[in-house]
Amino acid sequence: MDGNGRWAEQRGLSRLEGHIEGCKATRSVVKACVGLGVQVLSLYAFSAENWGRASDEVNGLMHLIEDALCEELDDLIGADIRFLASGRCCELPESLQRMLVGAEKRTADEDGMVLNLLINYGGRAEIVDATRALAYRVQAGEIAPEDITEQLLRECLYAPGLPDPDLLLRPGGEMRVSNFLLWEIAYAEIVVMPVLWPDFDGGHLIEAIVEYNARQRRFGGVPGVE
Repeated sequence: MDGNGRWAEQRGLSRLEGHIEGCKATRSVVKACVGLGVQVLSLYAFSAENWGRASDEVNGLMHLIEDALCEELDDLIGADIRFLASGRCCELPESLQRMLVGAEKRTADEDGMVLNLLINYGGRAEIVDATRALAYRVQAGEIAPEDITEQLLRECLYAPGLPDPDLLLRPGGEMRVSNFLLWEIAYAEIVVMPVLWPDFDGGHLIEAIVEYNARQRRFGGVPGVE
């Protein structure tokens, strides 16, 4: 969800004010995804590298995420949305950890769209954590190194029950994936849009999906060749 800071700076506002406006855009996009029948929406809220930002911005973001989740939880339940949090959540402030765990428990039985919030997340960190989990299993004698497969590694990712993303949507115009779901996006279609996240709405989402639908997905193969 890129561009909150730039949006604010263009208007002479603080970066935190940009994040507040970004929350409003997030609310709108979640609602649009439910209406469009999207099965899984993964939102990159805070990366493992974002701790390097100014402490005021980081602390403000932590409180903002916690407050937003508290305010929106009943609406998530009302829309049959199941909430997940992916990342090294144990490193987050304790009150936010409690909120994330509570939201997962309260929405666990919802059977509509899955909202996967990536927080203190890094794609490389996820792969390291997965391989470390496999190494412990090898050390314990549960599996042999030659037993390790892609499927076994997948089962050690933060959200192993979710399908790989079909569409990676990057607002803000940056031409990079920024350590986002590196394992999972191997065959995702990438759509980059110049609009900054606070200005992003359902119309932009539909525009991206239309572009996605116009593409031919080959997954390494050649169409018509068996």
